[in-house]
Amino acid sequence: MAPRRRTVRTVLAALVFLSAAVLVVGYVDAERTSDKVTGDPSVEQAFQTGDRSPVVGSRPNVTVVATDSNAFVGDEGDGPRARAELAAFAPDGSIYYYQDNHTRYWDVDPVSGTESTVEFVYADHLGEDVCDETVCTRNGVERVNLTTGERTQVYSRVTPGKHSTRWHDVDRIDDHRLLVADIDRDRVYVVNTTTELIEWEWDAQSEFDVTESGGPFPSDWTHLNDVEHVEIDGRDAAMVSLRNHDQVAFIDFERGLMEEWTLGEDGDHETIYEQHNPDFVPAERGGPAVVVADSENGRVVEYQREDGEWNRTWTWEDQRVQWPRDADRLPNGHTLVTDSNGDRVFEVNQSGDIVWSATVGFPYESERLGTGDESAGGESAASLGLSSRAPSEENRSALTRAQAALPPKVTNAISYAFPRWVGAFEAFAVVLLVASLLCWAVFEYRWTNVTVGVRSPLRFGRR
Repeated sequence: MAPRRRTVRTVLAALVFLSAAVLVVGYVDAERTSDKVTGDPSVEQAFQTGDRSPVVGSRPNVTVVATDSNAFVGDEGDGPRARAELAAFAPDGSIYYYQDNHTRYWDVDPVSGTESTVEFVYADHLGEDVCDETVCTRNGVERVNLTTGERTQVYSRVTPGKHSTRWHDVDRIDDHRLLVADIDRDRVYVVNTTTELIEWEWDAQSEFDVTESGGPFPSDWTHLNDVEHVEIDGRDAAMVSLRNHDQVAFIDFERGLMEEWTLGEDGDHETIYEQHNPDFVPAERGGPAVVVADSENGRVVEYQREDGEWNRTWTWEDQRVQWPRDADRLPNGHTLVTDSNGDRVFEVNQSGDIVWSATVGFPYESERLGTGDESAGGESAASLGLSSRAPSEENRSALTRAQAALPPKVTNAISYAFPRWVGAFEAFAVVLLVASLLCWAVFEYRWTNVTVGVRSPLRFGRR
């Protein structure tokens, strides 16, 4: 029996050593490259210290970044993701503006007629002193002048719970009206911020079956994460992102759902897969077209409306992009991409090359001031003749090929749940380490004369 025990112990010890070595090497390599552990320390240090030296490359105009949370830092005792940030980079690459007053930051839009004022959507988690439940969320819109720091509250509402009740997007229609994407109630509505009256509303339940589509109802059915005020054939409409339905839908303000305009289908992951922040390119700029952060597919795509159908005309991805959640077509033909799990915001030129990049922890959306709202100032990929870009298999590393073999939801869940330096290999090493240690403990218990008991009334043991 002793030789067998030695063999088992040797195998288990080897597995423990191997998995621990993978974790150590992964951590040390990430620390060395400043990739996933701390990102670019100079950026985060500048955020915290107020240093105004350039920390990223130069770029025309101010670039504003809103973060879902910062994966690199957190308040003491709260751990990572406890802090979210709204930051702006000046044209020379220095920090132009910074705040971390809210629990989460989402959509950010330039205010028309201003040079450095933006409106952004935020979420604040509230406690029992405000909520009827254990926790609730104040979702709101705030305006800030990035030059003076002057802040103005625009509109807010409290929703129950958090996570799937937090608004991600609000679009301004005019000086008094906002178009709100209400995740909590699976609806979009127009509110007059002067009277605070709701002037128009569309509920997803009016068109979709709650038992045959989307995610779990009612906890996170549509995850309606984006809305944009658009004009279709001279009529006011709302373009909405139904993330858990894998669809971008168009809602005529008078006639309702424009079924023939819907992009994607529930479960059709080849077209789009749990997308974020679709941007509309109008006909006068080469559209109708839609630029989409195809999140779970780890790419940015564009679809052109041709002969009553949506045809994919452009795709961009590289080895690193993972769970992008925003992409804006700029007037110069470049595309500004926000890659949440890649911890970066970057700009891709018309040839598909990255010409500017900033490492920011878990960003949600970015905006380049002076270029119009989102993709409104840019042209379609078809009119620009953009070429698609994807990493070839021979250029992929063994690690990226292995990660590509995993379902997107698995790799994205790993990135979301584990520390930033943990990738697919490291996550597997964690599972192997825990399993090996548990098996070792069980075997040692079986091989050892151990008795565990109490005097009365129970007694159990093994000899």
